[in-house]
Amino acid sequence: MLEVIRKRRSIRSYLADDVEEEKLKGILKAAMFSPSSRGGRAWEFIVVRNKATKSALSEATPYAFFVKDAPAAIVVCYDIDSGRRFKEDASICAEHIHLEAVNQGLGSCFVQVADAEGSHGSAEEYVKGLLGVPDRCRVQCIMPIGYPAEELPEHSDSEFDEAKIHCEKF
Repeated sequence: MLEVIRKRRSIRSYLADDVEEEKLKGILKAAMFSPSSRGGRAWEFIVVRNKATKSALSEATPYAFFVKDAPAAIVVCYDIDSGRRFKEDASICAEHIHLEAVNQGLGSCFVQVADAEGSHGSAEEYVKGLLGVPDRCRVQCIMPIGYPAEELPEHSDSEFDEAKIHCEKF
């Protein structure tokens, strides 16, 4: 598992190659295997492949510009009527998406939507309107998915900092 974690980088540049349906299904399966508060499994996912929709999503925040170039994007939502820990549960799902994407030879990047602002105002309200997300759901993030067009170095042991580890007390 550490090998995949070492390779996990925020990828913002993608090849035009399509992401195979089987790989996307595996990524979504990994997301649904993530833990959730009280086992609520309140997550919802929107898979976006449409070029115009991805282009519109790339305008959600100033940091989403590269979403339009990814072959696919997964929008991570959360039904607040079914769960209690929106940001925590949805973020864990997003990390499962990120790690399984790397495991499949793909890249991704967490694009914050909840509590973010863009030229349209609230990024979350913009995305909800664009994708028809019901009021009972929140949108945590967009996870663009694709084959990396850039190669970033793996994380190294030099990033492991024992000074950050405290035993029993800070």
